[in-house]
Amino acid sequence: MTTIQLQASPDKTASTFVNNMKLPVHRWFRFSAGFSAQWVESVIIKAKNLGSVTLFDPFAGAGTTLLVSEKIGVECYGIEAHPFVVRIAKAKLLYRTNPDVYIARVTEVIRSAEKLEGSIDNYPKLIRECFSDHSLECLDRLRRASEMITDNSSSAQLVWLTLLAILRPVSHAGTAPWQYILPSKTKKSPLEPLSAFHLMAETIATDMRIVGQTARSQSTLLQSDARTCQGVPDNFANLVITSPPYANNYDYADATRLEMCFMGEIKGWGELQTVVRQHLIRSCSQHVTTKNVNLDEVLSSPELEPIRANIIDICNLLSQERNIHGGKKNYHLMIACYFLDMARVWMTLRRVRKRPSTVCFVIGDSAPYGIYVPVIEWLGILALTAGFESFKFEKTRERNVKWKNRKHQVPLCEGCLWVHG
Repeated sequence: MTTIQLQASPDKTASTFVNNMKLPVHRWFRFSAGFSAQWVESVIIKAKNLGSVTLFDPFAGAGTTLLVSEKIGVECYGIEAHPFVVRIAKAKLLYRTNPDVYIARVTEVIRSAEKLEGSIDNYPKLIRECFSDHSLECLDRLRRASEMITDNSSSAQLVWLTLLAILRPVSHAGTAPWQYILPSKTKKSPLEPLSAFHLMAETIATDMRIVGQTARSQSTLLQSDARTCQGVPDNFANLVITSPPYANNYDYADATRLEMCFMGEIKGWGELQTVVRQHLIRSCSQHVTTKNVNLDEVLSSPELEPIRANIIDICNLLSQERNIHGGKKNYHLMIACYFLDMARVWMTLRRVRKRPSTVCFVIGDSAPYGIYVPVIEWLGILALTAGFESFKFEKTRERNVKWKNRKHQVPLCEGCLWVHG
């Protein structure tokens, strides 16, 4: 494949999922860590015009890249480590299911739910705070009815996703833009559960009728770890498009806590560590403590050799800074572990990519406690160390420039890190 040339006009929407909520199938579940499906499509088409494309997304999230690859007709592998998000993505990829069979299953669930009595006593505190008793009783009936007739069919998995997708619109609790739930803030007009369920089912069925027969290929989604890419063939991809976790303390495990609590996957925040976080790139301070991380050992890892002197300096500054803050967050451990994990991602990408290949990371830099971390530069250096030939960054937008209390001197940004070789 001929190397992709950088876009002359950077797409400012590349790093946002917002526009996806207008697109069939993509809109079935909003995952705030996603990126623009339309931008992904433009990159794939540009690559396809230059020759044959085999595509890989090592941080597949809710399936944006895989859905686009099927629309265009490109062979694609995706892996995702978050076990609950994998299930969401796999359900979205079932859009080829017969919509009439799906609607029949929805109708069966509603009829069964009408015969049940809602029970709310066993739901965790978060769920009780986020829903009125009336709404929760109705949601409980729908959940139990769907579980009574569940099986491994695609229609059953789509009903599960339908119920999942209405939880936030039905909740009276405020939802922050980054997907956390704020029980202390309320929405003016939460939806009525049964109406929301009907509406979501109609949306899903309509989308299935629109795009279900137009897919040109079928992608492969695996629950796996980007640090190993287990299950992905050697020398598979000549194009990698992904958005890895940012080193900005966003807790990706917490992004689906509401849904996981409602569905009984966890009882609360404390279980996220064992159920979810242990599988993920260590990109937030909740991942790391002095009990499970030896900072000296991490910083002495051979994978970090090309940035070792600089990352040691940054980690030392962060270690000192945390002592004057009440939260005493372990940013020094997080940064060290994040770059060790991402160095290993680059090493395994070397195994699964063809030569030549193009890799695009939608990524942003970071400044925990006001101490600037050159994320983009260090990721590029680690890519070269792993065996890639060159990198170039294409800024799409600035971040945090309006914060009056910003302490760091370098404005944060997001953009595309293009790596070739």
